[in-house]
Amino acid sequence: MNLYSSDAPNQVTADIEEIRLAVQVAARKRANDCAALLTLLRELEDLHRDICETLFQESLPNNRQHLYHLLRDIELNGGWPYIQRVKLKELLNTLEMETAPDTSDE
Repeated sequence: MNLYSSDAPNQVTADIEEIRLAVQVAARKRANDCAALLTLLRELEDLHRDICETLFQESLPNNRQHLYHLLRDIELNGGWPYIQRVKLKELLNTLEMETAPDTSDE
């Protein structure tokens, strides 16, 4: 019984690989266009949230054996998938460093 990916050989299914490649192509087409890339990231985040709040929540384990398999999968393959938002403060700090006058020559 292969409940989770850690129970089977680590393989990405063909449909998931197609999605990954399509997202990479879409991102490359929008290279150097911050607004377009932000739109793409927002769409991916919306899709992530939708899957997480519907199909994933419904598929969570309902007994100890399945919970064990899920926890083992997380331990072996990494934690919960998450699309992290850029922290506004970090972004502002980066911008400040880039725009600060260089005083090292004085």
